[in-house]
Amino acid sequence: MKTKNNKASDSINNHQINTVKSSPDIQQLELNLVFEVSKQDSSYKIVEINEINGLKYIPEFITQSKHDYLLQKLDDKCWLSDFKRRVQHYGYKYNYKARIIDTSMQIGALPDWALELAYKLYENNLIDTLPDQVIVNEYLPGQGITSHIDCVPCFTDTIISLSLGSFCIMNFTNVLTGEKIPILLEPKSIVILKEDARYKWTHSIAPRKVDKFQGQVIRRERRVSLTFRKVILAG
Repeated sequence: MKTKNNKASDSINNHQINTVKSSPDIQQLELNLVFEVSKQDSSYKIVEINEINGLKYIPEFITQSKHDYLLQKLDDKCWLSDFKRRVQHYGYKYNYKARIIDTSMQIGALPDWALELAYKLYENNLIDTLPDQVIVNEYLPGQGITSHIDCVPCFTDTIISLSLGSFCIMNFTNVLTGEKIPILLEPKSIVILKEDARYKWTHSIAPRKVDKFQGQVIRRERRVSLTFRKVILAG
């Protein structure tokens, strides 16, 4: 496994983490990234992760009021217990076990709140085609997701995930070298996977109740992620 010792030249975020407590027995997660701010306008900045081609991160992509509104809208809907964690499907219901998607799995148009976000992603050139499928995942402390690459024949080349609720570490692993890089995902942020980040690195969330990042212990709370994708229909 390849390890790098370079420090980050800039943090993903410049915000104080108020949930930090000391805990010497938590495994240290080292930040092995070099960040470069490539774009900034009045509403957001894009942070490019130079060590992973095609991986971008945008903090504060939505406002706090929009964040709270989305959580409320989701909690007003029915959660499915398809896995050990709760989920919601919009646009198309994806078969995780078979890793397939087709017209029979279409469950209607995206709701207004999801369509608004999909258009924001598309109109800001963060994705080439308008997303038509959203998967919502709830992660309680101690829950995670195994290392994976989103189904290649099912979805186009851009995957975007919006984080609500708790901070969380997402781990990226190079499928060829085994190199591992942790990324801190903040509430209201999005992470964008394209190119190598989409096809040559797996991503995962470890099932634990605390993360350690840059020497700070972050205690997880409830986190909800909204993943936006464009479906590829066979034929």
